[in-house]
Amino acid sequence: MKKIGITGGIGSGKTTICKIFESLDIPVYYADDRAKALITEDVTLVKNIKNLLGEESYLSDGSYNRKYVANIVFNDAEKLKQLNALVHPAVAKDTILWQRSQVSVPYTLKEAALIVETGGHHALDFLITVWAPKAIRIDRVVRRDNISREDVEARINKQMPEIEKLKTAHFVIINDGKNSLVQQVAKLHRRFSR
Repeated sequence: MKKIGITGGIGSGKTTICKIFESLDIPVYYADDRAKALITEDVTLVKNIKNLLGEESYLSDGSYNRKYVANIVFNDAEKLKQLNALVHPAVAKDTILWQRSQVSVPYTLKEAALIVETGGHHALDFLITVWAPKAIRIDRVVRRDNISREDVEARINKQMPEIEKLKTAHFVIINDGKNSLVQQVAKLHRRFSR
């Protein structure tokens, strides 16, 4: 079974592309969603986060104290790096278990915004990057997250430049509102299903 990754900058349309693949019965591992789940479900990860950032990292009901953690890691680059060094390996391990559980499919997809940044693309057979013009990406995120254009631009500026993601990609899906997403996905689906 082939392992395919899918990435792209904020607002590029990764989720939309994944939904098209899912309509073709291809299972998708959503890394960000799984990371959020593992942060409260993985006992070892919870313990390590508490050791790194303090008991206040979790509320009394066991839920993750996002506001507290964000306040620390977004003001301390070293703490953010250390937190990522705990979370990313847990997600990588979870990905492998998930991939092994998928049977009777020609390939699986792993959707992750930081797949290149974390080196996760090295564990995959192919990488797809979803690309969209910056202006379209900004408009999408403004509507989706109900935030200002400035906030979206600030997020984009913190991400790896698009050109770097494109250099790493084996395949690019263009999500500019002009090229058919269904046709682009169908073409890749045929290739990966061989």
